[in-house]
Parts: sequence; structure tokens; C-alpha cells
Amino acid sequence: MKKQKTFSSNSTNLHEKNYFLNPFNFINKNKGAFFVILATFISLLVITFFDVATRETVASFALSEYQIGQIADRTIIAEKSLPATEYDPIQVNKDEKIIRKGFPITDENYAKLRKIAEAPSYIDFRALANAFLYLFLLVVLTVFLFSPYMLGREIKLKEMIFIAVLYVIVYAVTTFATKVPAFLSQFSLTTIIPSTFAAMLITVLFSQSSAVFFSILMALGVLFISSFQPVPCLFVLCSSIASAKIVSKTEKRIDMVFASVILAILNIIFLFALSIIVNDDAEFGGFVLFGVALNAFVSGIFALGFLTPLESILNTASVFRLMDLSDLNNPMMRRMLITAPGTYNHSMMVATLAETACNEIGANALLARVGSYYHDIGKLEQPEYFVENQTEGNKHDDINPSLSVSVIKSHVKKGVEKANQLRLPQEVTDIIAEHHGNGLIYYFYHKAKQQEDNNIDPEYYTYTYNGDSPSSKEAAVVMLADTVEAACRTLVKPSVPRLEKFIRQLIMDKVENHLLDKCQLRFCDLDVIQDSFVKILAGYYHSRIEYPNQKNSELDEVDSEQEKDSKKD
Repeated sequence: MKKQKTFSSNSTNLHEKNYFLNPFNFINKNKGAFFVILATFISLLVITFFDVATRETVASFALSEYQIGQIADRTIIAEKSLPATEYDPIQVNKDEKIIRKGFPITDENYAKLRKIAEAPSYIDFRALANAFLYLFLLVVLTVFLFSPYMLGREIKLKEMIFIAVLYVIVYAVTTFATKVPAFLSQFSLTTIIPSTFAAMLITVLFSQSSAVFFSILMALGVLFISSFQPVPCLFVLCSSIASAKIVSKTEKRIDMVFASVILAILNIIFLFALSIIVNDDAEFGGFVLFGVALNAFVSGIFALGFLTPLESILNTASVFRLMDLSDLNNPMMRRMLITAPGTYNHSMMVATLAETACNEIGANALLARVGSYYHDIGKLEQPEYFVENQTEGNKHDDINPSLSVSVIKSHVKKGVEKANQLRLPQEVTDIIAEHHGNGLIYYFYHKAKQQEDNNIDPEYYTYTYNGDSPSSKEAAVVMLADTVEAACRTLVKPSVPRLEKFIRQLIMDKVENHLLDKCQLRFCDLDVIQDSFVKILAGYYHSRIEYPNQKNSELDEVDSEQEKDSKKD
């Protein structure tokens, strides 16, 4: 068995081939993403057009690069005539050679260059074409970085829209800042760029990997806006990636304040190091250091303020939102404890198994825990029909297996409906919808076969769940934990070897039935998950040790009588 192999279904590969052979199908499936990319590209072009139109450039080169007496390294020809005016008597004729390569630039040449650069009607189309090409390359890089291959998952449309909006905002703020005299130097420009704020929001609301890729793209965007000055680009890259890493470790909202203080210190260190590298002390000073520190601190405070409304609007599974949902004193959990205590205890055990396993394989343990808490909320409508809540006989003994199956299957659909009513994050709702996949309900399937003479097809929808296979590692782990926890209750005297063998059979049954095809779990991950389950369940089902004075209490005498009865059985 190859340990690094991932599960993939033949149908998925077939779809991928069809999209490759017919790109129109791929575009149609991802038309929302293409629209977002196109809208972002156009927005950046509009901002860049404003930048080019207001910048003093000639043939895509800044006017400051030309000096009187300098030997010209290029020939520049006027694209249109500019008449002399009262304030500027210099006249420029169309197709006139303003400067010639290899000849010195005279006072008159420089005056004509300045007249062209400052003319309101002059648009440096070469600079605009350069911007178009550069932004197009950024779009190509964006598609690659946010592809499932690099991101490790399918990016959601709302995430793409949010990242695109933030990118346009940061790009626009940086562009307009370059027009302000106070931010003309490459050091002072770093004090106004809100990239740290954007990276914080993306990390908390979506993921650290998305924020890191955003930081790379934003640094390249700033590099172009700042006329390829290295300091703003490197500072944005270092500061944004550091903020993504630090914020990803936060678990409470107050942690954002401490993260802001740490980032303020790091920003000072980053900028000080860059000043040493570029060896430019003239533009570096205390005001700039204070500015970058203030930028980081204010970014953290602003991000904290924006998080609550954004969590609600985007309905994301942020760490703070998941921590709120993990509170067992919330109304839904309290109702489950009272109405379906067996389901409640089952969910707690599943949460422990899933959280521990996800920690071991590097998945989102908090999401798995919350998903486990809510995965069976659909059972609250008819809790007495589920074995963990039955105390006075099995209600399914008196009804037809097909009717029993319809009741059992309905808890998934009702769970999704309740999740939508509670506006649970989509990631949690997906776990509820996928925790059984489209697996066969074995008990009632075999019961139906015993009662009926004809053979029942196991693929027949009546005896299978209607859900999809788990699409994430967390959903797959919750499915396995749910199956293992329920099945291991039937083991008599569960020893470690018996648990290992039994859990391995349960996991491989999911593999053979293609229920793990979409979740990107590897066989080595399954080994880790199995060991994690065995360790917890072995501790849960451990044998009691009988102490010498144990029979002195009345409770121990009762236990002793129960042990004798169990031996007779």
C-alpha cells in the first residue's frame, strides 16, 4: 500500500478530462470566478489609467530620469502637437524628435519633454500598455496561486470576491498615496499601505494560506505602483506574511490586540533592516518608524472591529465564530442535552475523537469539533427513533424497515435545515450534510432482506443516505469518528488489539465504498487517524481495577452483584 496516495474517484478524473478537452464547460462551471477576475482586472486598469494620466512620464519613463546635459539613451518622438501658450512659450510639433539617442539633452529638449509630460491631454500609452501587461501577468499568477493545486481546496466565490475587493482597495490607496508629497519616498509610502489590515481579515475569515498568497500578489502590485522601488514591496511582503502567521494563532478576540502590538514591533524591525540593506538614511527617520508601528496597531484594532459584521455577512467559519459555536451552553446544545441525552453524549465523544485526529493530521481541529457537536441536530425532531436515546425498547421493531430507513435518513436533511435556520457557517453545514455520505444503512437493509423473499439491490436509494461524500478532511474525520464511536459500543470487552482490528475494518469499509474519494486524505493519514481513535477509545473502555477495600461500600457491593450477573450471562 502506498502511504502517500490520495483517494480519487474515476468520475472526478473523467470530469477533469472533459473540462480539459472542452474549456467552455470549465468556463461555464466557473463563470462566477471569471467574472470576479475580469471585474478586478478592469478596476485595476481604471486606477492605473488615473495613475498614468496624472504621472509625469514620457514613453513610460519618469521625467526625473532625464537631466540637462545627459547623453540620451533613447530617441523620443512627439506623438502630437502642443502649441505655445502665454505661460509656456515652448512649442512641440507632431513627429518632432525631442531627443536623439547618443546626443546630449539641451535646455530646449528638456523643456519640451516637461511640456509633454505635464500636458493634460497627453496619455503615456506605452506606460499604460506596460501596466496592462503587468496586471495581466498578475492575474495569471493569481489564478495559479488560488487554484486547488496550490490552495489545497476549492476557493469559494464569496472568498474570491472579498479578496478581490481588498486587493482593489489596497491598490487604490497605494496609488493615491504616491500622489501625495508626504508619501513620495519609498520609506514614507510604507506607513500608509493597508496591506496588514487586509492580511489580518483574510486570515481570520478564511485561511492563512489565502492571506499568504494575497500578500505575495499585493507586494507585486505595490512594486509596480512604486515604480519598482524595493522597500515598499519587501516591507508589504514581510509585514503581511508575519501578520497572517501571528493572527492564525489567535483564539480569542482580545488576542488581536496583542497581535497588533507584536506586529507594530516587527514592522519597526523590518523597516530598520530594509534601511540598512538599501543604505539610504536620507529618507529614513523616526516619523517613518512611528508611522509603520501605528499602521500595524491600527490595522489590528480596525480588523477586530470589522470582524463581527463581516463574520455575519460572509457567514464564515472563522476561529472566533467557531469558538462561539463551541460553547455548550448555547440553546441548541442545551436542548439536545435535555431532549436527546444519548445523542448529546454521542456527539461529545465524536467531537473528542475528531478533534484529536484532526490535530494529528494537521486539519482544522476546531472546525471538526464544532461540526461534531452539530452533526446530529436533525435527530432532535424524533430522538426516540435513534438507538442511543432508546430506554424502553426499540421503536423500529414494530414498523417496516423502509419506514425506519426514511426516519433515519431524514435526520441529515433536518439537520441541514436547522443549520440554515441557525445560519451556521457553510463548512459546519457541509459536515452535517456529509457525515453519512451516500453510505448504505446496513441494519435495515439486512432486516429488509430477511423479511422479503426478493433480493434488494444495495444501491437502491431507499436503503442509502442521500448525502454527498465528504468534501473536506474535517468532514471525513467526523464521518469516521461517528461510525467508529457508534460501532465500538457493540464490542464486548474491547481490548486494544480488538479495537485496532475493528476500527481498521470500519475505515477500510469507507474506502472500499468510495466515501473518502473527495476529501484528499492519504493512507498515512488514515493510519494516524486509526491510532488516534484507538488511543482514546482504549482509555474510554479501560478495565476497572478492583482495590482490596472496594467491597466495603454499598455501591461496590452492587457493582459486585452486577459483575456476577454478567458472568452468568
